[in-house]
Amino acid sequence: MRKAKKVEDFEVWPENWPAVEMFLRCQTQWRTTMAGVCGLDYSAVEWLFRLYEVEDQQAVFQDLQVMEAAALLILNKGG
Repeated sequence: MRKAKKVEDFEVWPENWPAVEMFLRCQTQWRTTMAGVCGLDYSAVEWLFRLYEVEDQQAVFQDLQVMEAAALLILNKGG
């Protein structure tokens, strides 16, 4: 088993909070293959946007994709 890393507090600027909330809501919506994680299930993301009545879906989606790309680098790093 891997040893869990200590989680440190971090600050989120108010303008980024909608994207962070959505990223956390999508945490169980990753698509995977035998090669690893390939990205978020955008059908589920769209459904969550409607469920939570996200106002500026385009802006939040663009921010979500930035976080998704960063997460993929970490998730597929191997280990």
